[in-house]
Amino acid sequence: MESLIRWENPKRGLVFPDEFIPLAEEIGLIFSIGEWVLMEACRQNKEWIEKGYKPRRVSVNISARQFQHYNFLSIVSNALNKTKLDPKYLGLEITETIAVSDISYTLEVLNQLKELGVFVIMDDFGTGYSNLSYLREMNVDELKIDRSFVWDLEVNEKNRAISRIIILLAKQFDILVTAEGIETEKQLNILKELGANTGQGYYFSKPIPAKEFEKLLYKQK
Repeated sequence: MESLIRWENPKRGLVFPDEFIPLAEEIGLIFSIGEWVLMEACRQNKEWIEKGYKPRRVSVNISARQFQHYNFLSIVSNALNKTKLDPKYLGLEITETIAVSDISYTLEVLNQLKELGVFVIMDDFGTGYSNLSYLREMNVDELKIDRSFVWDLEVNEKNRAISRIIILLAKQFDILVTAEGIETEKQLNILKELGANTGQGYYFSKPIPAKEFEKLLYKQK
């Protein structure tokens, strides 16, 4: 499960994050928005677990400014404490670009997150410019292959080769791999053959509100 944010504007309707998150980062609202999303994701997941649904991890995207904020670890800890969610059911996603912007700081924060017991995910892997030696040092549990390498897997041998290399590399470090942006059964089968652990994308479901998502949980109960 991945928690995504949408803005239900009374005049414009549903506004997607690429339209308002950059502005929120510019004017500083990203901190209160990010804290609310984290708290709400933990609260909702804890509610589903208490209802008897099979416990699953929910992941939350973390922006660069959130990750670099001095109070970031306290905010994560507070969300877990207030909702009583087991830390292993929370995943935090940071992009490769964020991770390599300040390596010493990143390594310190990632180690502290692991001490809290949360699941750490490196998002959009393969699109940044990181030194592969950093991956050996970073305490992450999962890599996400960026959708730009997935959407034309059926015809693009280069993207298939890149996906294969990412999966092989992750396995060498005992890191799980999720492929993003899966839209067809053929893409899914290719990624299975390459050894990806999990996948997400419109092939499985479009983003839906929590009430609708609960219906999917009920079917699998």
